[in-house]
Amino acid sequence: QVQLVESGGGLVQAGGPLRLSCAASGRTFRVYNMGWFRQAPGKEREFVASITWSGGATIYTDPVKGRFTISRDNAKNTGYLQMSSMKPDDTAVYYCAASPDYRGTYYTGYGYWGQGTQVTVSS
Repeated sequence: QVQLVESGGGLVQAGGPLRLSCAASGRTFRVYNMGWFRQAPGKEREFVASITWSGGATIYTDPVKGRFTISRDNAKNTGYLQMSSMKPDDTAVYYCAASPDYRGTYYTGYGYWGQGTQVTVSS
């Protein structure tokens, strides 16, 4: 079993960077695929990015391609989402998720979730 805790959220100006972290408990994190999702007020949770357990393959949603980078350090049991050139539309609660056998874009495929961290981008 994996427990996830996000951190690094906050207020950032448009155009600025922010890095989110997802700390995982449990030695098996290194074999779990990881995803980042976000949910803005009044909207459904949406996929942002995912990475395989080895870090060898990534997927991004089109609105963040070229601006966000997902990565992980299995030695530290931590995943990251580096965000740059941020826009007000990026404002949302960001969640990390993990799955032993799914790395796609549907949130229902992930069985483990963090509590979320708020990201607010001011214009």
